[in-house]
Amino acid sequence: MSEQETKKRNPKFYWFVFIGTIIIVFLLGLFASSIIERKAEKVYTLQMVKPINDWEPRNEIWGENFPREYETYLQTLDTNFVSKHCGSVNIDYLEKYPELIVLWAGYSFSKDYFQGRGHAYAIKDIRNTLRTGGNTISPQPSTCWTCKSTDVPRLINTMGAENFYKMSWFDNGEQIINPIGCQDCHNNKNMDLQITRPALVEAFQNMGKDITKATHNEMRSLVCAQCHVEYYFKSEGEYLTLPWDKGFSVDDMEKYYDEYNFSDWTHALSKAPMLKAQHPDYELFTTGIHFDRGVSCPDCHMPYKSEGGIKFTNHHIGSPLQNPTNSCQVCHREETEDIIRDVYERQEKVEQLRRLCEKTIAIAHIEAKIAWDNGATEQQMKPILTLIRHSQFRWDYVAAANSMGFHSPNEALRILGTSIQKGEEARRLLAVLLINLGVNYPVNLPDYTTKDKAQKFIGLDMNAIIKDKIEFLKTTVIEWDKKAKERQGSLMEY
Repeated sequence: MSEQETKKRNPKFYWFVFIGTIIIVFLLGLFASSIIERKAEKVYTLQMVKPINDWEPRNEIWGENFPREYETYLQTLDTNFVSKHCGSVNIDYLEKYPELIVLWAGYSFSKDYFQGRGHAYAIKDIRNTLRTGGNTISPQPSTCWTCKSTDVPRLINTMGAENFYKMSWFDNGEQIINPIGCQDCHNNKNMDLQITRPALVEAFQNMGKDITKATHNEMRSLVCAQCHVEYYFKSEGEYLTLPWDKGFSVDDMEKYYDEYNFSDWTHALSKAPMLKAQHPDYELFTTGIHFDRGVSCPDCHMPYKSEGGIKFTNHHIGSPLQNPTNSCQVCHREETEDIIRDVYERQEKVEQLRRLCEKTIAIAHIEAKIAWDNGATEQQMKPILTLIRHSQFRWDYVAAANSMGFHSPNEALRILGTSIQKGEEARRLLAVLLINLGVNYPVNLPDYTTKDKAQKFIGLDMNAIIKDKIEFLKTTVIEWDKKAKERQGSLMEY
């Protein structure tokens, strides 16, 4: 190349080299920073003040090694955050939506159903709820403790899952005193994520999948899926089981339950064999856009936090709307107000259909009772009761999941749409049947517009139920705590 040609090329060529060098140096700097940061995190993670015993249930002991995580975990005690539809504030849903009492007639949820609070309240709330019974009212099985305490993995490891499940809820009361926390998700030696609830492992095995081969990012959601899933208590042994054999969708689970001929209870009014959805957050999440994009539960609910040059996971587990800067805005560059508005718009559409479901299904139960009272036969009622069963399970599948459908708005709306369709079909068949039975239609509906009226309508003696619970808290629970302190040496008061 001639000297003249070189001179013509030099300005552009050297500018290109200069800019390219800057970009490369910048990227190398980011890469080096990431390596240093990860090394710092690793050193921080493994720098144990003192060893943690196997199956150590006390969160404060783990907190001696990991004070930042423990301090943020204690913030789950804060019940002041209120969003438009969720949050940590204590909301009485039976007061807010009295139709739920009719939907759950004959089931413990008709007595008591509050907005779930932070993980640190898990033991206190399960003891206090009217759903777990009192001294004279039959309690739930021990299986109900499964997702509430770090003591559960220790007991399952000691006595075996089958023996643990088939015990009474009372039987393990003095043993289960530490709320949800560190032991539930972390290995005590190296802090690796681990599954401590056998039901999740068994569910994947039944689908031909080996959960031990899950990636770290998958594990970040699977540790949450130990509890935030749909489940049921199988057979007389009350064995905790996830109904995933046919798949994750509500349609798959509905088929599973129907073929197994399972029901959680028989409805007190309609006599329908009912299903109670628990909190299928993981299943619903897997149908949403965030799951498709590789987002894990902690990315939104436990975003990273930096303190003193150390990056760690914020264990103040809660709504992303508490901290949209570190959760939503890591990926979404919109203004905070715009993000919150977008969330609310999607939730409001879900709530609108959800309320239609609740009103439709409540009337269907009442009309079914009237049909029975006027001589309807089992043969006439069977297709109607199946529709009511399916309609309510689909409604509950969305209603019981956290986030008011935001984990997967499209799927939530689809499910609620099919719930309304099945509920209205049940009412259409009931209308024809009632007319044939000589009943004037439409029927006169009772007044269940308040919590008190609805509970009286379905026959609950709430004064007796509450009195029994208070006596239980004053006697049995105090004795549990006394024995626990003697055995453990200390008892954290949350």
